Amino acid sequence: MKKNYAILGAGMQGTAAAYDLAKFADANEIRLGDASLERARAAGRRLQGLTYREFSAHQVNALDSESLDAFLTGVDVLLSCVPYWMHPGIAVRAVANGVNMCDLGGNTDVTWKTLALNELARAAEVSLVPDCGLAPGLVNSLGLYLIESLDECRSVKLYCGVLPQHPVPPFNYKLTFNVEGLVTEYDYRAIALRHGEITELETLSDLEHLDLPGLGQMEAFVTSGGTSTAPYTFAGKLEEYEYKTIRFPGHCERMKIFKDFGFWGEDPVDVKGVSVRPKDVFCRVFGESLARIQDADQCIIRGVAKGTREGKPAELTVDIRDQEDPMTGFTAMERTTGFSISIVAQAIAKGTVPSGAIRYENAMRGKEFASELQRRNIRFAEHWEST
Repeated sequence: MKKNYAILGAGMQGTAAAYDLAKFADANEIRLGDASLERARAAGRRLQGLTYREFSAHQVNALDSESLDAFLTGVDVLLSCVPYWMHPGIAVRAVANGVNMCDLGGNTDVTWKTLALNELARAAEVSLVPDCGLAPGLVNSLGLYLIESLDECRSVKLYCGVLPQHPVPPFNYKLTFNVEGLVTEYDYRAIALRHGEITELETLSDLEHLDLPGLGQMEAFVTSGGTSTAPYTFAGKLEEYEYKTIRFPGHCERMKIFKDFGFWGEDPVDVKGVSVRPKDVFCRVFGESLARIQDADQCIIRGVAKGTREGKPAELTVDIRDQEDPMTGFTAMERTTGFSISIVAQAIAKGTVPSGAIRYENAMRGKEFASELQRRNIRFAEHWEST
């Protein structure tokens, strides 16, 4: 039976997710909901031009139960593509309406709030799967793929970065998502599994250099959120599980200046008689400056796993490089994020994801997810080494 899908948030990632559903889900209905009805309609018009099918547009207040409940009537799977802090409240209404849900995540503390709805979701026989974007999300599926490819795995290291194809100094970066989300990644705590123990890491630390195909020397450093719940899931099974962000050389040092000198502070300060939060000023000024950079993007992902294969020590490296698609206009960020949440939503619709609030890494097998990515021309390059 064909399913009804609803997407909450008709921005960049939500629009890409709707496109993917239209291409691969054999959906009965795809609803686009947004606080702005015109934004939802504009996304629908764009998608109709790309897919030759109808998308219904709805004005929805995600923070109002009545508005949200009306939007969810008759829906089988909801894809929440709104700011991360809204997800748990939306999940409560999804469960109340008997609607399955996945979200883009972005903050692990918030994800735990969604996962706390496990018993309610199980009783309602619905699935809630948070963190279905890029990182967390796709990169963690790559981690599963690595684990499944080895006979025995002891270490997984994941790297990801969405970057401009033609970097402009001094930051050599293009803003591809909400600037507050970027600051969260750079400033909040990071969780990793090291020496078999859950470990809290300082962000913008542990700088290392990577030689990446087509790019040459790049840098990678600790950021928050990318591992999400996986270190807790794999504790006792792996020795290492960690995540770092990829950037052009020098980016980390420059961003660390803002962190060290308090530009991301959340406590108000007085500036000429006006009370402001440094973080708000930074996001406004820095975010708008980065948003003016016009350039096609690229998504770079690397996963490295160590363990054994056929009884011998082995190391597997997988590289992914995706670029903006000129045919559809979808950026690499939209493709790797929006398509990823759509893949999980379709797995939920097929009934292969158990009921309850499910940690992302327990929702789908890595090889199944990888197969779906390759159907969308997001391809893996594998390299094995004996160690």
